[in-house]
Amino acid sequence: MCGIVGIVATQDVAAQLYDGLTVLQHRGQDAAGIATADGTHLRVHKGNGLVRDVFDARSMRLLEGRVGIAHCRYPTAGSEGLDEAQPFYVNSPYGIALAHNGNLINTDALRREVFEQDRRNVNTESDSEVLLNVFAHELDTQKALTPDSVFRAVEGVNRRARGGYAVVCTVLGLGLVAFRDPHGIRPLVLGKRATPGGEDEYIVASESVALDILGFERLRDVAPGEAVVVTPRGELFTRQCAPPQQHAPCIFEYVYFARPDSMMDDISVHKARMRMGVKLGEKIQRLRPDHDIDVVIPIPDTSRDAALEIANVLGVKYREGFIKNRYVGRTFIMPGQGERAKSVKRKLNPIPLEFKGRVVLLVDDSIVRGTTSRQIVQMARDAGAKKVYLASAAPPVRYPNIYGIDMPSVEELVAHGRSEEEIQQLLGCDWLVYQDLADLEEAVSGPKQRIEHFDSSCFNGSYVTGIEPGYFERIEQLRSDEAKKSRRAS
Repeated sequence: MCGIVGIVATQDVAAQLYDGLTVLQHRGQDAAGIATADGTHLRVHKGNGLVRDVFDARSMRLLEGRVGIAHCRYPTAGSEGLDEAQPFYVNSPYGIALAHNGNLINTDALRREVFEQDRRNVNTESDSEVLLNVFAHELDTQKALTPDSVFRAVEGVNRRARGGYAVVCTVLGLGLVAFRDPHGIRPLVLGKRATPGGEDEYIVASESVALDILGFERLRDVAPGEAVVVTPRGELFTRQCAPPQQHAPCIFEYVYFARPDSMMDDISVHKARMRMGVKLGEKIQRLRPDHDIDVVIPIPDTSRDAALEIANVLGVKYREGFIKNRYVGRTFIMPGQGERAKSVKRKLNPIPLEFKGRVVLLVDDSIVRGTTSRQIVQMARDAGAKKVYLASAAPPVRYPNIYGIDMPSVEELVAHGRSEEEIQQLLGCDWLVYQDLADLEEAVSGPKQRIEHFDSSCFNGSYVTGIEPGYFERIEQLRSDEAKKSRRAS
């Protein structure tokens, strides 16, 4: 999972791209980069680390241009080194820089095509560089540089690439290009801002929060399979570049990744999480109408909305029981099991007064490996809780996510091949309750039911793009903690 931003403005955009990345930092803490275009010059600066660490005053001054893109990276399997920092750049045709959020599932086949058929070289293990070269080849075959030629090139990308992807590009001589995979798995939002002189400026970003911070009005979401072109003069062109497919946005965006103040696919993340809490609270009431819960405590931060609604439904107290260290990253995207384990105690500290002698219901957004949950349950016991119950606002994660969330090897998923009773025993809690998938999907879609289908593959194992034989065996080799440890060592 990564964060992407693209802007066309009437003045240099580097500072705005930087600000946009800072509010998308939750989507990736491993690397960051900005590319800007000014006439016939394309400038790129990128590196490993947080946004604030990658850019300084000197590097920002060099990023001149009124068209630009930016990226913050969350390292998916096989793309974890400095060479994989984005944006990527090719100088033919024209000069193109590209940043990508998502994951291609036919990368190996595309890599061979790019080399043998397109006569292009890919230098890294990143599928984003493969995607860039596919787009560059398709654009080169058009023998022209117009919005129409770009749309035909994106049509070619959509025919060849499979997976989840949201993409922003700068193309020298044309402007900003953005497009989204035919199923709309990964999010992409379009916004507009008028200057005092009446000129139009545009932005595309992973989440609407980037638009808010920069003063852009949210126009709409980029549609599945749609491409957008914005020229340096502020001219907007759009076209559908793929046959109609089932719209299936990633439901895990709403469960965990996105900020609660964002709107994606016209759904409020905040309201979706509140509805998750209502649904889960109602389930708890059905299962244990005579429950003995004294207090509901969220595991900060993404479970707060759900936990508050659970407390309201159950008619019990809601309390903040953990203090979070803001200077430790999200444990889910830590690069190794050892780092994740060490980070939990550095990240959270309990308030004993909220636990002592009480039956506590801890609420988390989801449970993936279970290592963090087990430690937090023990923290609650050590703080004096009489009983510790654990509720997950999401169903059991039993399958890999293959569209851009680097969930671990299936054998490392705590729910894989285990019943809920077995998981409860492993986590050490007195009772474990999960959200039902139908309730989760209904909660995210909301009362207006704008979205009928979601990519819920990590919960139900149903992959909207289909899977080639042997794919899971390949990602198993890439995603296990042992494989990542070996790559880092080498």
